[in-house]
Amino acid sequence: MKALGDFRANDTGEADQNVLQGTYVTGKSRDAFARKFYLERLHALVKDNEELFYDALAKDLNKSRAEALTSEISPVLEECAYFLDNYDSLVKDKKVKSRSGANRTDSAYIRREALGVVLIISTWNYPLQLSLVPLAGALAAGNCAVIKLSEISVHTSVLITELLPKYLDAAMYRVVNGGAEETQHLLRQKFDHIFYTGNSQVAKSVMTAASQHLTPVTLELGGKSPAIVTEDADMQIVANRVAFGKFFNAGQSCVAVDYVFVPKSRQQEFLAAIGKTLNSWYGRNPQASKDYGRIVNHRHFDRIVALLNNRSSGNIAIGGQTDRESRYIAPTVISDVRFDDAQLMESEIFGPLLPVIPYSDVEETMGLISRKEPPLALYLFTKSNSTIKKVLGYTTSGGVTINDTLMHQSEYALPFGGVGASGMGGYHGERSFQCFSHERGILVKKQRLEWLIQSRYPPVSKAKLAILRAVLLTNPLRFWYIVFKRPVKWATLIVIILGIFLKRRLA
Repeated sequence: MKALGDFRANDTGEADQNVLQGTYVTGKSRDAFARKFYLERLHALVKDNEELFYDALAKDLNKSRAEALTSEISPVLEECAYFLDNYDSLVKDKKVKSRSGANRTDSAYIRREALGVVLIISTWNYPLQLSLVPLAGALAAGNCAVIKLSEISVHTSVLITELLPKYLDAAMYRVVNGGAEETQHLLRQKFDHIFYTGNSQVAKSVMTAASQHLTPVTLELGGKSPAIVTEDADMQIVANRVAFGKFFNAGQSCVAVDYVFVPKSRQQEFLAAIGKTLNSWYGRNPQASKDYGRIVNHRHFDRIVALLNNRSSGNIAIGGQTDRESRYIAPTVISDVRFDDAQLMESEIFGPLLPVIPYSDVEETMGLISRKEPPLALYLFTKSNSTIKKVLGYTTSGGVTINDTLMHQSEYALPFGGVGASGMGGYHGERSFQCFSHERGILVKKQRLEWLIQSRYPPVSKAKLAILRAVLLTNPLRFWYIVFKRPVKWATLIVIILGIFLKRRLA
C-alpha cells in the first residue's frame, strides 16, 4: 500500500478526462458485457478487501465493524448485486402510448442512454459508500467516470486509489486525489454530469463551475434534520432510535438527527431514557468503547466543541466530555435548548451533540421547522395516523422516516436526495441508473398516410385547419367528461341502483 505521504493527486484531472472521453466514444463502456463484468469487478474489489476496508475506516473514523458493514461495505455490495440482477430490465426500451392523435398509429418509446464521462466528488464521512455507490450507478448506466476522493479520510482514500486500477479498467474509471486546488482544477474540465456529495458552500462552487459548460449536476448535501416526538410515543423506544440516528458514526452523517422536539411534559422522561440507552451501548466511559466513533480531524473537533461551549441556551444533561488528542467528543445531550440559539441551531451540527427542544403543540414544531431551509431528513415518532398526515402535509424534507431514524436512507428502493438547500436530484437503485442516464425519446413513423399528413403543409386552408383541430385537440365532450368524470360516474351508479330498485318494486 502507498505510504500516507504519497497521497496526492495522481493525475492532472484534464488528462483523466481526455483519456476517458476517448474511451467513451469507442462505445466500450456502453457494451452490455463490459458493464456487467465491471459491476462484478467492483463487487470483488470490496468483497476481496473487506478486512482492509474495516482497518482503513477504523483508522479514519474509529468505525466499528458493525458500523462499517452496515454503512460502507453492504451498500456497495448490494448496489452492485442489484444492478447485475436488474440490468436487462433497466436498459430495456420502454414503450409509451402516443398521446397525440397524429402519432396514434406509430411507435413511441424511451431509451435510457449513458451521459458520457461523469465526475463523482465524494466526501469523508462515508468514504467508501459515497464514492463507490454512485460509481456503481454510473458504471451500470454505461458511463466512464472520474472519482475525486476525499483528502480527509486519508486511509480509505489511499486504499481505494490502490485497488481501483487493479479491478477496473483505468481507461474507463479513474481516481483523482488531492484537496481544494485539485477539485477546482477538475471542475474547470468539461464533464457530462457532476455528482457531488458534501456541504452547501462547496456545492455553490460546483454549480458555478458546471454552469460554464452547462453541465447538469446532482448535489447530495445536508441540513438540520429534526426529530419530532409526540405525547403518545413509547419513550424508551424513541430514545433508542434517536440515539442511533444521532450517535451513529459519532453524529457525522448528513441524515443524522440534528435536534429533537420533545413534549415539555415528557422531557425528563426522554433524558432518563436516552441516558439509559447510551449507558447500555457504550458503558459509563464511551471513550473506552470499541463501538463509538471519533471526529475525523482536529478542525472538525474544534468546530463542534466551539458550538457546545459558545451556546446561548440549554444545559448539558448527558456527556460533554472531550479529548482533543484522540478527537473524542462524548455522546452529548443538551436539554432546554431554544430554537433561536445562534450556535446550536444556526447550521448543521455534524457531530455528537443533541439539542433537545421542549414544545407544547405539534403545530408549533411544524412552524419552526418551516422557518429553516428544507432538511435532508425528517423524523417523526407517533402512533397517530392523523399526526403523520398533518406533519407530512405541512413540512418539506428530502426524505422521511416515521418511528425510526436513518432507515429511509438505507432503503435503496426509495430515492435518496434533498430538496432546496439540502440537495438537488436523487439516487440509489433504479434512481442511480436514471441519474446517470439520458432518457432519449424516440418516435418511429411510417412512410404512409401522406394524404392525411399533408394537412400540416402549406398552403393552409379551412379544410386543413379542420383536420388539424380534429387530430390535435381533445373533443369538447371528451374534455367535459374529463373535468366531471367523478360526479358523472357517481350519477351513473345512482341511476343504475334506482333503476334496479324501481324494477323490483314494479315487478
